[in-house]
Amino acid sequence: MQAEQIKALIESQIPDCDVKSVDVMGDHIGLVVVSPAFAGLTPVKKQQLVLSTLSAQFADRSIHAVDYIKSFTPEQWQQQQQ
Repeated sequence: MQAEQIKALIESQIPDCDVKSVDVMGDHIGLVVVSPAFAGLTPVKKQQLVLSTLSAQFADRSIHAVDYIKSFTPEQWQQQQQ
C-alpha cells in the first residue's frame, strides 16, 4: 500500500485524526497519528484504535506489520513540537 492510501484510511476512521507520518518499508509501516480521540486512553488502547483501522489490510496481507505507532492528542503533539 502507498503512504497516502494508509493515511486516508486511518483519517477516515478516527475522529478528527491527522496522520503526520506514514513510513512504508515494504509490507511494514510506521505511523505518527494525532487525534483528540486519544485523550484519556492508555498507550495500548491508542495502538489498538489505530490498528483496528487497518484490519482489512492485515487480512489481505497488504500490510504485514506495524513497526511503530506514535500516537498523540493535539496537546501532546504541540508539546512535542516545542
